[in-house]
Amino acid sequence: MTKELIVEGKNVWKIYESEAGPVEALRGLEVRIHKGEMVAIMGPSGCGKTTFLNCFSGLDDLTKGTVKVEGVNIHAMNDNKKSAYRARRMGFVFQSYNLLPVLSAVENVELPLLVSGVAPKIAREKAMRWLEELGLKGKEPYRPLALSGGQQQRVTLARALVSDPAIVWADEPTGNLDAENSQQVMSLLRGLNQAHNQTFIVVTHDNEVARSCDRVLRMRDGNLIPPT
Repeated sequence: MTKELIVEGKNVWKIYESEAGPVEALRGLEVRIHKGEMVAIMGPSGCGKTTFLNCFSGLDDLTKGTVKVEGVNIHAMNDNKKSAYRARRMGFVFQSYNLLPVLSAVENVELPLLVSGVAPKIAREKAMRWLEELGLKGKEPYRPLALSGGQQQRVTLARALVSDPAIVWADEPTGNLDAENSQQVMSLLRGLNQAHNQTFIVVTHDNEVARSCDRVLRMRDGNLIPPT
């Protein structure tokens, strides 16, 4: 049976203007990712990995080409519709956590639901369930600075997953973690991927992280390198 495509990019270009002239950050990428896949994006610094994530998730505009997510051309939407679509159907995990320091763990996790108009009681219940699933039961009232790096990254995972997104984009999710916490976070991601058929696209420089994924897309100078 043919697997359902969840991300499809055709002739994707991103060109930035700089004082030295145009910079071709993405050069005509052709990408197909299926629902339930866990895909690593790898390559040296400056090769276009984060630009890939930003353009394919709709955080940044394209110069040329199309990107469809769940069959929807996200770059054909206006900014408000793109933002609403991301809030409903995408989750994001970043190396720097991006947690609000004045909010507790559960408040950070429930925030995307509240912003989307979910009733506070339902948002709190979903946030509590995800924190428990990710091993943070009892840590709900703690603010980020009272948590370890590994615990903070689990809070960001809960926040990314609380809206039941179709796809989760992770940019160096273990970059600030030691080897033990990195392994724990990747085990969690892999477990969620398998238990919920959750699609993950993980930008990383870490070979151990890449080995946890189904396949690796390697980049160099804005291009995808054909598999050897």
